[in-house]
Amino acid sequence: MEEITEGVNNMNIADSHKKNRIQVSNTKKPLFFYVNLAKRYMQQHNEVELSALGMAIATVVTIAEILKNYGLAVEKKIMTSTVDMKDESRGRPIQKAKIEILLGKSENFDELMAAAAEERELADGEEQG
Repeated sequence: MEEITEGVNNMNIADSHKKNRIQVSNTKKPLFFYVNLAKRYMQQHNEVELSALGMAIATVVTIAEILKNYGLAVEKKIMTSTVDMKDESRGRPIQKAKIEILLGKSENFDELMAAAAEERELADGEEQG
């Protein structure tokens, strides 16, 4: 029984680390959906892990570069690997490339986010006025 409890506790630790992971697909959502989601995750968790398989890898790299070029994020870690999967059409095993990019808040992340929020408020005020 103790072993099960220990396993569950370890699982919770692992799961809490993954609350800041975004698994990117290159077909489901527009690019800036992921950029804005990554900003929100960095606000909440101070860092975000972007993850993708196969053709979506280019999308993850683009998201990371946008956040870095805006001065919002710094690269902490990049991990690449291959994952064994089943080919849906043929039912045979295939390998897919995987990338995980860990980004942290830049030093002036909070200032830049506050300035952007202020700009939005001013724009909203002008539209209503």
